[in-house]
Amino acid sequence: MSRKLFAALGGVALALSMVACSGDGAGGGGDTSDKKPSELTIGVSMPTQTSERWIADGNAVREKLEAKGYKVDLQYAGDDIPTQSQQVDQMITRGADVLVVAAIDGTALSGQLQAASEAGIPVVSYDRLILNSPHVDFYVSFDNYKVGVAQGTALLTGLGLLNKDGSKGNATGPFNVEIFAGSLDDNNTQYFFNGAMETLKPFLDDKSLVVKSGQTRIEQAAILRWQQEPAQKRMEDLLTSSYRDGTQVHGVLSPYDGISRGIITALQNDGYGTSAKPVPVITGQDAEIASVKLIDVGVQGSTVFKDTRQLAERAVIAAESFLQDKTPEANDTTTYNNKVKVVPAYLLPIQTVYKEDIKSALVDSGYWTAEEVAAGQAKG
Repeated sequence: MSRKLFAALGGVALALSMVACSGDGAGGGGDTSDKKPSELTIGVSMPTQTSERWIADGNAVREKLEAKGYKVDLQYAGDDIPTQSQQVDQMITRGADVLVVAAIDGTALSGQLQAASEAGIPVVSYDRLILNSPHVDFYVSFDNYKVGVAQGTALLTGLGLLNKDGSKGNATGPFNVEIFAGSLDDNNTQYFFNGAMETLKPFLDDKSLVVKSGQTRIEQAAILRWQQEPAQKRMEDLLTSSYRDGTQVHGVLSPYDGISRGIITALQNDGYGTSAKPVPVITGQDAEIASVKLIDVGVQGSTVFKDTRQLAERAVIAAESFLQDKTPEANDTTTYNNKVKVVPAYLLPIQTVYKEDIKSALVDSGYWTAEEVAAGQAKG
């Protein structure tokens, strides 16, 4: 008997819903292990195509699933919450057997996940944890707190307060720094921010770092949807409000490469980029090719590399486990509470990339080619 027919039976559906709430990795569906991959469909919902990172994620998940013979329904939501909700609804209606979802707003898909549970469809939350629902069956991501620690450490290293090995550097400061955070509707934002700020706290406490604007709360630093233009506008406003007395910005904590590029544009428009007024130390995340180019030429200080090929592979492994009526392997069963339950997760490692690491981390691994780095643009 098929999973959909099981889910249609009221008493069994209730039992399956209870299993889905239990956090044991079961998605609430029946046994599909006897079906061929060509008979099964995985719905893949990605938030946007405005970031090359999400385009790469979607393509990687689709290609890995199709290579195994599965049918894939890949949709991008254009950073529009109603669009993503509608797309997930359609995946459910069209009979998806598993959903892989990178949410725009982690709180906005409760109705869709309820419908998925009632239809016996397991849900894999991809990189951004879906909140406020008991029907999230698995989570694949990176260690997001460590991403923030890496960004804070990269800022301190770039300023000379720390050496790369973590030992105390020769610089003493004080250095003027400004703080940026990601989108508040993305659950990862808080992890990134907490990791970074707890890393910076001792240096803020001893005044070797000074946030001249005074804007240190996440609500003040957040950039909705992680967009470049609002980041540029906020940096322009900070320069106008806090740096018109001749003082300079020495460092900027940025959580994402797109935000970093907005910050850099604002700084360059304000005259930064000369020997007398150098571009500050600026962090980032995702190793986007435009920012890798900026790191290579000495404009951006660093980025945190999260190999999305590995993330896509883990999403495929989790989806396939559900289709085979197995429990996906988790390496974290305590950290990621979505405000209803702790979601079992598989977390992948991250790496900080400075200029000297571009070849070994990004080129030699095949993530980008040397030609792409030189051009600052992906081929094809």
